[in-house]
Amino acid sequence: MNHVILKLLAQRIALALVSLLAVSVVVFSITAVLPGDAAQEQLGQDATPEAVAALRAQMGLDVPAPLRYARWLGGLLKGDLGTSSTTQMPVGDLVASRLPNSLLLAAVTALFSVPIALALGIASAVWRGSWFDRAASTTAVGVVSVPEFLVATLAVLVFAVQLRWLPALSFVNDIESLGQLLRAFAMPVLVLCCVIVAQMMRMTRAAVIDQLEAPYIEMVRLKGASPMRMVLAHALPNAVGPIANAVALSLSYLLGGVIIVETIFNYPGIAKLMVDGVSQRDMPLVQTCAMIFCCAYLILVTTADICGILANPRLRHR
Repeated sequence: MNHVILKLLAQRIALALVSLLAVSVVVFSITAVLPGDAAQEQLGQDATPEAVAALRAQMGLDVPAPLRYARWLGGLLKGDLGTSSTTQMPVGDLVASRLPNSLLLAAVTALFSVPIALALGIASAVWRGSWFDRAASTTAVGVVSVPEFLVATLAVLVFAVQLRWLPALSFVNDIESLGQLLRAFAMPVLVLCCVIVAQMMRMTRAAVIDQLEAPYIEMVRLKGASPMRMVLAHALPNAVGPIANAVALSLSYLLGGVIIVETIFNYPGIAKLMVDGVSQRDMPLVQTCAMIFCCAYLILVTTADICGILANPRLRHR
């Protein structure tokens, strides 16, 4: 690994850290200006102004926003996520009880969506212009155009209400067999895979076609290489960077879809926890959940950049 690659990797990591700091400012600012008040939410509309003021002081809400941000950021750096303003439980414990469920849902979705999307994208690129390519591309555009909440609602109406094959809600606490596991994850994974597979397939197709139209592929074709060897041995190795970027960016869409899917199917994950925190004006919980989603997004995007740098042959041989 030469100094050029090391310099680029250091720049990407530094940029990710600076972006994370900027995101923390945005997250804190947005949650600070949300309408409503946690103290008023706990005491109710009939509470006296004195009682609300006392509770606000107890919760630290009467402190100026810059000082609250500094304390919050310092706590995050130390691993102290704060205390929930509604349950009075450590936010870390609340997140720890829900985060494995969200990670499991994301892992199962990626396990199914990534191979399917890559296979469809590469096949569409190899047979571009064929009936398969036209059908796959048209279906992908149609699926991407439909929002996740509509796909989830239609899935509930068809598979839960009409056919009664799958439950409308996902319960992961009482799973005792593989059949129950499949029934619990079938609907959320189906909805998430629809959009992710479509996005990833289109980006993979574009990356492979870009390589297949490169001049070196024409030279390989003139040397008599078979179409399979031309794709697997020459085009795909040079498309690893763009494909990795397509996978990472497509999986980043999973973060937004998870919030909708967990809410519709009442899945006990961190996104559902954040939505509940917003409704209860539990700002420490909302801020922590939002930062987790932002960190995950930055990790995926940075990983895609790093894969693109490491897979670039011009940088490896400089």
